[in-house]
Amino acid sequence: MRVTTALDALDVRTPNPARVYDYMLGGKDNFAADREAAEQVSRLFPESRDGVRHNRLFLGNAVRYLAGECGIRQFVDIGAGLPTQDNVHQVAQAVARDARTVYVDNDPVVCVHGRALLANTDTVAMIDGDVRAPGDIRDKVTRTGLIDWNRPVGLLMVAILHFVEEPGEHVAMLRDLLAPGSHLVITHLSTTPERAADMARLRELYARSGITLVPRGVAEIERLFGDFEPVDQRRFVFPDIAARIARLGWGGVARKR
Repeated sequence: MRVTTALDALDVRTPNPARVYDYMLGGKDNFAADREAAEQVSRLFPESRDGVRHNRLFLGNAVRYLAGECGIRQFVDIGAGLPTQDNVHQVAQAVARDARTVYVDNDPVVCVHGRALLANTDTVAMIDGDVRAPGDIRDKVTRTGLIDWNRPVGLLMVAILHFVEEPGEHVAMLRDLLAPGSHLVITHLSTTPERAADMARLRELYARSGITLVPRGVAEIERLFGDFEPVDQRRFVFPDIAARIARLGWGGVARKR
């Protein structure tokens, strides 16, 4: 009898955010529909490829800072997407060999792919979970045996919250899970009045594939950090790229006192 897996449900005709992101990073885990969607995004926002690349560089810088200067040895990456170059566990373990990472994603195909790649790695796990279900994430992460919520954690939500209609309460619940000394890393699609019309067209593009996209202003994104203490953003950005994408995305890192 043939066993049905998540790969059987793979829809290659509908763009998928993780695969679009993969294509824009130069990856190979994407299909024609993803590539066409990425090209449409690029026509609306010529700086979008720089934005995707900078998002990845920002993530790497943040993880190196947390593992190196902050001594964090536990990372939870929510909305991890498809494995690509310089994944969180690789960056963290280049600084500290004992670093542990749990990846979380709500896409079953992403989870199957991730588990296959990580099958022989005992310091990394991949779980299925949704940022809109913090309690479920907590329980599944705990069951991996890799993360102790009573110790500082690097919690990463990179390029994921703009796909959530009302993320504030969910993010607040995740912040409450964290021990003092933990850090929260967020990057997010941002908008300005000058780009409002383009952002509306971008939302329509994603909506045709059944994907909710909610760009937010910087002040609204900053509120997702609650009362965490912000870390100087300049240590994580690449100024030459950041200047070109200033009206497209924003990212921050903050510490729980």
